[in-house]
Amino acid sequence: MRRTTTFVIAALLLAGCGTEAGSGSGETVSPSGCASVPELHASDSGRTVCLDVGGTVRVGLDGARNRPWQPVAAEGAGLEAANSGIVLLPGDANAAFEAVAPGTVRLSSSRPLCATESGRVACQGIQEWWVTVVVK
Repeated sequence: MRRTTTFVIAALLLAGCGTEAGSGSGETVSPSGCASVPELHASDSGRTVCLDVGGTVRVGLDGARNRPWQPVAAEGAGLEAANSGIVLLPGDANAAFEAVAPGTVRLSSSRPLCATESGRVACQGIQEWWVTVVVK
């Protein structure tokens, strides 16, 4: 009986190790309810994100020389272009926007679906990327 009790107590203690109270998402949430959005990537296409006035959203789209991303366009009111740094690799599209007023903005870009090589049959497919940013 003693061994069983010791085993049960040890199992319960180990089960509790490494657990953390809270959401565990690691995101910081502001008083307005917006989670921090450090950087958006190609995998974020179609998302809607919330940003506080005064916050900054960065976009980093990794492309290639033969499948380059177009510069990121912003349509709507609430964001203003900011310095995003230097783009080092051909085909990448990097951008940064500062939230200056409440509003809704659609960020978008596109790139060829197939590599463009001269003397070859070309496909006309386009990969589109967009994210809606709601500024509160």
